[in-house]
Amino acid sequence: MPAWRRLLLFARLSRPLFLIGGALLYGLGAAIARYNGHTVQLQLLLLGQGVVTALQLMTHYLNEYEDAETDADNPNRTWLTGGSGVLGANGLPRRTALNAGLVSLAVAAVLASLLALEGVRGAGSWLTLVLIFLGAYFYSAPPLRLARSGYGEVTTSLVVAGLVPAFAESLQSGSVSWLLVLSTAPLAALHFAMVLAFETPDYATDARLGKRTLMVRLGWRTAMRLHDAAIGFAVAAVLFAGLNGLPQSVMAGSIIAFPLAAAQVWQMHRLRQGFRPQWRSLTAGGMALFALAAYLELVGYLLAG
Repeated sequence: MPAWRRLLLFARLSRPLFLIGGALLYGLGAAIARYNGHTVQLQLLLLGQGVVTALQLMTHYLNEYEDAETDADNPNRTWLTGGSGVLGANGLPRRTALNAGLVSLAVAAVLASLLALEGVRGAGSWLTLVLIFLGAYFYSAPPLRLARSGYGEVTTSLVVAGLVPAFAESLQSGSVSWLLVLSTAPLAALHFAMVLAFETPDYATDARLGKRTLMVRLGWRTAMRLHDAAIGFAVAAVLFAGLNGLPQSVMAGSIIAFPLAAAQVWQMHRLRQGFRPQWRSLTAGGMALFALAAYLELVGYLLAG
C-alpha cells in the first residue's frame, strides 16, 4: 500500500470532524471564564486544549480497535457512524488503532505534566481532568467497556459537554461557575440525543453481535422516545437558564437552534412510524444540532464579554 494511502486512511481513523466538538466545548469553558472577568492565559489555554484533543484521539483509536469486528459487519455504516471503516484486510491493521491510542495517551500525559510545570495547582482542575481521562479511557477499554454496557452514552455526554468546558474554565479561573452549569446542561442533553441518533443505524448489528448499547438494552422504540425527551429537556434547560442569568446574546443564539431540534424530533418520529430510514439525514441532523448549539453559545459569550 502506498504511503500516501496509509496516511489518508490514518487521517480517517482519527475522525478529525469529531475533534471540532471538543474544541468548541473547551472554548466555551474558556469564554465563560472570560465573561466572568478572568484573563485568559494563552499558554494554559493551548496546553489544556492539547490534553483534551489527545484524550479525544485516544478514545477514537481505542473505540476503533475494540469495535473493529462489529463495525466491519455493519451494513448501515454512515460517514458519522459505524466506525471509520479503515481497519481490515484492505485497510490498516487493527493493531494500528491500539498503538495510536497508546501514543495519544502518552502525549496527553506529557501535556498534563507541562500544565503542572506551569503552576496549575487547583484541585478542581486536576480532579476534572482525571474524570475526563477515566470516562474517555473506559468508554471502550476493559474492564468497564462503557460503550457496550448501556452507560457509555450518559458518560460520554457528561464528559464532552460538561467536564471538558469545566476543565477549561477551572484552568483559567480556579473554579467552576454556576453559569457554566446553566450553559452546559442543554448541551449535555443534546449530545446524549446525538449519540442515540448515531446508535439507531447500528441497532440491528449491535443487537445481533451482543453489543449492549443503551438502545439495545432499552429497545429501539423506547430509546427513540428517550432521544426526543432529551431534546425536550435541552429546550426547557435553555429557557430555565434564560430566566436565571444566562446572557441575552447566549440565549438568543440558543433559540436559533430550536427549529433544528424540532426537525430532529420529526425525523425520529417518522422512523418510529415505519417510514424508510434516512440514516445520513438522521445522524447528520443530530450532529448539526449539537454542534450548532455549542457554537452559538460560544459566539454568544464572546459577544457578551
